[in-house]
Amino acid sequence: MLFKDKTILVTGGSRGIGKSIAIKLAKEGANLAIVGKTTEPNPKLEGTIYTAAQEIANAGPGKVLPLQGDIRSEDNIKQVVEATVNTFGGIDILVNNASAITLSPTEQLPVKRFDLMHSINVRGTFLMCQACIPFLKKAHNPHILNLSPPLNMDPLWFSKHLAYTMSKYGMSMIVLGLAEELKQYRIAANALWPKTTIATAAIKHLLGGDFLMQRSRTTEIVSDAAFYILQKPSFETTGNFFIDEDVLRNEGVTDFAKYAVNPDQKLMMDLFL
Repeated sequence: MLFKDKTILVTGGSRGIGKSIAIKLAKEGANLAIVGKTTEPNPKLEGTIYTAAQEIANAGPGKVLPLQGDIRSEDNIKQVVEATVNTFGGIDILVNNASAITLSPTEQLPVKRFDLMHSINVRGTFLMCQACIPFLKKAHNPHILNLSPPLNMDPLWFSKHLAYTMSKYGMSMIVLGLAEELKQYRIAANALWPKTTIATAAIKHLLGGDFLMQRSRTTEIVSDAAFYILQKPSFETTGNFFIDEDVLRNEGVTDFAKYAVNPDQKLMMDLFL
């Protein structure tokens, strides 16, 4: 098992891509600390940190620590990192998956939605990295992986949903900066982004409903790609903006039909590509 005894901290681990990555790595022996806000069932959102933890534990043999936390809070971030280190002895990998999305044009965007996206996507990701770096320095083959897109300066992506684009590119700029800043410590910083839309709660409830869900891929394509990225040598695999399909193709995967929610439907390309 490639990740035996590794400790991996995943934000937004209650559902979707975060939970999928945690399950994949738990199967490979990793210990998972998953961070999420949901502790009580919500009719609009699948699962809680506790139901997710049970799924991850069932996938095993890795251990799992569910942590209620809001990465908008500096105190919460410190508590999450401390609890992870106290439980597992350190942190080997940080996966920054937690994110907020609103695709409104500038005139229609409420200020609170702007603040939410920037406080989670940019500030929260930055502070999570900052809090984990001292422990990543002590790890063997340490990685930071942000779920964020390649930096594409095409005005198209700024014109339709400026605030969201700014926030996701902020996550990507963290990758760009930390890859260089942390190179001396052999800590990898990379980004991963899906080529097509992924069947998540955001797609179902905020963006496209069942129409777009049927034209999406499952979260497993992203978690399979993350599995390959995070096992690579950290000192030589850093500063990359990986696309899930490209990662898998480079690993010899040729059958992508298995990831389609509905193989009979044409897939929808994701943003920023």
